[in-house]
Amino acid sequence: MPAYEYTALDVSGKEETGILEADNSRQLRQLLRDGNLTPLRVKQVEKSEKSETSKPRRAGRVKAADLALLTRQLATLVQSGSPLEEALATTAKQTEKRNIKHILSAVRSRVVEGHSLANALGAYPSVFPDMYRATIAAGEQSGHLDAVLDRMAEYTESRQEVQQRISGAMIYPVTLTLLSIAIVSGLLAFIVPKIVEVFDNLGQNLPIMTQMMIKTSDFIRDYGLYIVIALILGFILFKQITKIPEWKYRYHRFVLRIPLIGKMVRGLNTARFARTLSILSSSGVPILDAMSISGQVIQNMPMREAVEKAAVKVREGMSIHRALDQSGYFPPMTVYLIASGESSGKLDEMLERAAIQQERETDGMLTAMLSIFEPALIIVMGGVVLLIVLSILLPILNLNQLVK
Repeated sequence: MPAYEYTALDVSGKEETGILEADNSRQLRQLLRDGNLTPLRVKQVEKSEKSETSKPRRAGRVKAADLALLTRQLATLVQSGSPLEEALATTAKQTEKRNIKHILSAVRSRVVEGHSLANALGAYPSVFPDMYRATIAAGEQSGHLDAVLDRMAEYTESRQEVQQRISGAMIYPVTLTLLSIAIVSGLLAFIVPKIVEVFDNLGQNLPIMTQMMIKTSDFIRDYGLYIVIALILGFILFKQITKIPEWKYRYHRFVLRIPLIGKMVRGLNTARFARTLSILSSSGVPILDAMSISGQVIQNMPMREAVEKAAVKVREGMSIHRALDQSGYFPPMTVYLIASGESSGKLDEMLERAAIQQERETDGMLTAMLSIFEPALIIVMGGVVLLIVLSILLPILNLNQLVK
């Protein structure tokens, strides 16, 4: 039964939008009239969804917070005993995002037609990644879809929380840096020239510091705009170059070699990999498939390649912890916990602990770096302002000598 998106007027004249299923648009209009609604517009949702679900669909951008919310709503409804198609319909009605309504309605239509939930979600790989769909498929096969959805809800919420925490932590230092650069550039470009031009007609040599400041000010005034344009073009060129797989790989490998930054990148990707592998293995996904899927959530290309090579070694009979340890990218504590999980038969539990440990360590490292960076930036900018002030005060203090 196809789904239709409608816009109608209620008895008070207020517009109401929603999605309903009906055999055709005429039946839907009659259903709306029976509900004391006056239909204005009726449009079938995603007619192209009748084609094969293996063909990817364009769904617009779905934020991590939206995915976490709809997963939690769906998990709650399924755990309460609601049939899957009703849970999908209810979740679609509750969301205010138009593209999410379309996605959930199309997915529900496929589920009603007899397709599995994982198969229906496969039409939107950009919204529901491989790990998400594989976990859902394992839950459907094992008959524990409610428990798997609950774990997926916790995972998406945790991932969204980590992203939000990192983004929030970076707002202040980035803003402070940009403001500091703007203030110093403004001083050098507009304020300093007006002050020091008083000494230009004295015919005497100015202090070296003042001369250097004047030259810096002149350089910024003459070439400041070109510098800004060059930085913007450089950034755009960098983004384009890093889209090339070979150069992107080199850049990611270089990042891993940077002190502190490389350790943080390894920690974040290791935590993401460990948590994903934990969810997949506990949901019944074969370990080799779970490793391949978990490797896709790693953003750093050398680490992702290391997981792919490790999966090949595991297929040949090597243990997971040894295969990962040989790459040299994964922290010793994570390797130790995986080894403990393999020997004790509690791999999913140890992977979860490894993820939590890495997230805590990375979060502490980020907090420590920011706590050092912020006062250091203030000290540096204070020193720059002090130099500017001294370059202005020195000629004033020596004014009598300059006049003579």
